[in-house]
Amino acid sequence: MPISSQFKFLIILLPWTALLLLMPLFPEQTISSALQGVSIWWDVLFPALFPFFVISELLLGFGLVHFIGGLFDPMMRPIFRIPGYGGFVMAMGFAAGYPISARLTSQLWERKLIDRDEAERLVAFTSTSDPIFLIGAVAVGFFHNPSLAVILAISHYGGGLILGLLMRYHGKQTPFIVFPVIKEQGSILKNAFIAMHKARIQDGRSLGLMLQQAIQTSLKLVFMIGGLVIFVSVILEQLSLIGLLNFTYSILANLLQLIKLPAQLSPSLVDGIFEVTLGAKAVGSSASTIPLIHKVAFASFILSWAGLCVHAQISSLLSRTDLRYTPFLLARLLHAVIAMLLVYILWLPTEGIRAAVEVFIPVGGLSAFNPSFQFSFIIILGALALPLLLISLCSFIYITINRLFRAA
Repeated sequence: MPISSQFKFLIILLPWTALLLLMPLFPEQTISSALQGVSIWWDVLFPALFPFFVISELLLGFGLVHFIGGLFDPMMRPIFRIPGYGGFVMAMGFAAGYPISARLTSQLWERKLIDRDEAERLVAFTSTSDPIFLIGAVAVGFFHNPSLAVILAISHYGGGLILGLLMRYHGKQTPFIVFPVIKEQGSILKNAFIAMHKARIQDGRSLGLMLQQAIQTSLKLVFMIGGLVIFVSVILEQLSLIGLLNFTYSILANLLQLIKLPAQLSPSLVDGIFEVTLGAKAVGSSASTIPLIHKVAFASFILSWAGLCVHAQISSLLSRTDLRYTPFLLARLLHAVIAMLLVYILWLPTEGIRAAVEVFIPVGGLSAFNPSFQFSFIIILGALALPLLLISLCSFIYITINRLFRAA
């Protein structure tokens, strides 16, 4: 074995050995942190992710992805350099949250519907927080201020779309054409239905078999994600026990002071780097003397960064593909910075909208988030339908303008 390989092996082995030795030294803290991870998985992730995993598997089997691909291709390709199938992934990602888009992207790659560059672009900007967590848990539950959902949503999802525009330059470069000629052969809607029908026939599975396999696959994925959450929770506790996190807090506090940001938020930011829920909760409960604009900006940064726990989930979901982690890592960091800057830029322009929201839902009027099934369903349905409607409208406008250019 070459010396360089041995050195890399030791670098990887030593930290994990140290963490393993710490577990019997702090047994109570290790078990407590593991139980905290189980609680996050069982109470939040399992009910949120499992239905969407099953539904996405069924929709792929029914060929709906091919229908949306044919319908949205005229808009998705020139703007994001992604096939129309990406419209479905974007809608599901915005509605269901972080890991869903990675799962759908890997499925599209496995079916050879997208190549590596397209898949890396797609998963980069569609890995977002779900609206129930952003609105209910962060704005209402952590900040006790429902009006903040406006600025958080605009900065987070708007930052994701800006990232999508920037990611179009990732990978092999092609000439940028504002209005490329679309070779239409019949109605786009008709062709989309034909593509969906062909995909359904090609799949060939009965509904019962499709549902059985969807549940089996989804359960396996959800349990894998649960294991990662518990694992990261234990690691975070071990780092805290040996004082490494406190050392990180002090370094980050000095960096924040250099750029004129509140140093008191450094512990919250470090927590958010590892786990998005812990970080967002820490920001919301930080000192009231910190200006609210800074707290919201840091929360938006954490939501868009998503935390290393989510990074591990997405990396594991993409493990069967040839997609690289580095583009995703850089995209998360860029999304976090863009979302944070958008909060500072849009804070005053959205003041009137936030004030209008406060008239209907006063600040502090909701002290905890415990949504009803109807409320959750409405938010998810809206988050799923809105991207699809926007893409449909943009596709219609794009096709109309393209026809005008051809006629001229």
